[in-house]
Amino acid sequence: MDMDWTNLGFNYLPTKAFVQADYADGAWSAPTLNTEPYLSMHISANCFHYGQACFEGLKAFRTKEGKAVIFRPDMGAKRMILSGERICMQPPSEELFIEACKMAVKENIDYLPPYGTGASLYMRPFLIGTQPIIGVNPSDTYTFIVFVTPVGPYYKEGFSPVNALVVEGFDRAAAQGTGRTKVAGNYAASLKPGIQAKKKGFPIVLYTDPVEHKYIDEFGTSNFIGITDDEYQTPDSPSILQSITNNSLQTLSKEYGLTPVKMPIPLDEVDRFKEVGACGTAAVITPIYSITKGDKVWTFGDEHKAGKTLTKLYEHLQGIQYGERDDSYNWLIEV
Repeated sequence: MDMDWTNLGFNYLPTKAFVQADYADGAWSAPTLNTEPYLSMHISANCFHYGQACFEGLKAFRTKEGKAVIFRPDMGAKRMILSGERICMQPPSEELFIEACKMAVKENIDYLPPYGTGASLYMRPFLIGTQPIIGVNPSDTYTFIVFVTPVGPYYKEGFSPVNALVVEGFDRAAAQGTGRTKVAGNYAASLKPGIQAKKKGFPIVLYTDPVEHKYIDEFGTSNFIGITDDEYQTPDSPSILQSITNNSLQTLSKEYGLTPVKMPIPLDEVDRFKEVGACGTAAVITPIYSITKGDKVWTFGDEHKAGKTLTKLYEHLQGIQYGERDDSYNWLIEV
């Protein structure tokens, strides 16, 4: 395949096929392959009007030994079940989710970037309500799809420190709303503040809690990590998405003598951290050099180089994903 694997961006590129399963009359169909990247849907489908839509993001990798593996699809399945149930959707079972993911990778194996390129195969499972509805009700029919596309780093700078801006005047999610789930509406709500921040020169935004606007919630597309001498701290809040990457890094942090702690983190105490990072599937870890709120600026470490602890965690997790380190936690599923 004629593909410049080492210079891929984080953009959609067409692949061979996607996987689809449909829910109707109380049961899911078997997953099937589709080669045309389009859907034919009723103009009154529930997902268009009442927002029954959720998605996941995960990655497949080509390991050092040449194996094709998917990173923690079981956790993605569990989170889609959580998201679906929160907005009254019928989610696919964990077994169907993983089967569809494996099928999507196998059918598009030619698009799985080679080992050593730093690229991966991004996977986007999503679930939508498809029943034609005018009144406000949940759908009785659903479509579950998994498509894939080869990607490079989420940020063009790669694993390099960036500057973050604290969002004022916007909340990512309500305190008792859908923040813990990966529903589409959460991301629609984040677009405007994200665009405003980029116009000011900040590639990433940081949200505070939606009640007091006092505590750190999460970055626009990632969970918050704060590193002290002996702790790996991350916010505890009912409006934060439960990041699979964050969960994995918390586990790995113990190997470096850190205690993972989930706790409320006041924004005005952020200067206690030696290192700060944003973590998620797309970028793994994005080191944060500065956090700006109005005239106040907090800085962490070197403007041009990630801190030692975040670097170790990043390299360890990537090492597992690419088969360079032992998968002692059984996070990889081979295709």
